[in-house]
Amino acid sequence: MNDQIGPAVEATGLTRVYGHGPTAVTALDGIDLSIPAGQFVVLLGPSGSGKTTMLNLIGGIDHATGGSITVDGVDVGGLDRDGLTAFRRERVSFVFQFFNLIPTLTAVENVELIANLTGADSAASESALKEVGLKAETDRFPSQLSGGQQQRVAVARALAKSTPVLLADEPTGALDRASGDGVLSLLRRACDEHGRTVIVVTHDATIAEVGDRVLHLVDGRIVSDEKNDHPLDPALRSASA
Repeated sequence: MNDQIGPAVEATGLTRVYGHGPTAVTALDGIDLSIPAGQFVVLLGPSGSGKTTMLNLIGGIDHATGGSITVDGVDVGGLDRDGLTAFRRERVSFVFQFFNLIPTLTAVENVELIANLTGADSAASESALKEVGLKAETDRFPSQLSGGQQQRVAVARALAKSTPVLLADEPTGALDRASGDGVLSLLRRACDEHGRTVIVVTHDATIAEVGDRVLHLVDGRIVSDEKNDHPLDPALRSASA
């Protein structure tokens, strides 16, 4: 497990408002949250509930308009542009719904492009692709891979970067059930075997069963915070479907 002292994520009164005046939209409304290192957290909620905004604030992609957020011991709100760049490079990895692979690069080159930012070598990239079951596909281009395989490359990219926090925004949204569960298994392993803090945003309530903890967001607020003492192995979801 992760031996980091203190929580991986700590938010107090976290608020994000878009726009001004009568047209202003409050995406997050005074969130208080503490996530221990090494926990697998599912942020669950309908479209517009604020879950992606929450993930973007944790990842330093967006900025809060009120409150504070600390990630892996770093006060994200206090960082300047260069500090945010270093934070995103060294502290967090991302997996998105639509893969974001560069079509002119092979699978291994896509992984290397991100992994090299943190000083990882090509061996780490190849090892990550092997871990996600794509050892034979390292030299294939994204167009030669299925959707599930492309998302596995995206996960390999996050694994090779080897940051303490891994953020996934609707990582199964573009996949069929079996491929999606395969991706969830990889994320679950990153938490269980590598001690990484994994935060998954989804609107799919069935994914909640694989997390250690489930946060339900509605209208920018956490309406429930549930602990799951016996998270389900994602591989069993497809087997029982």
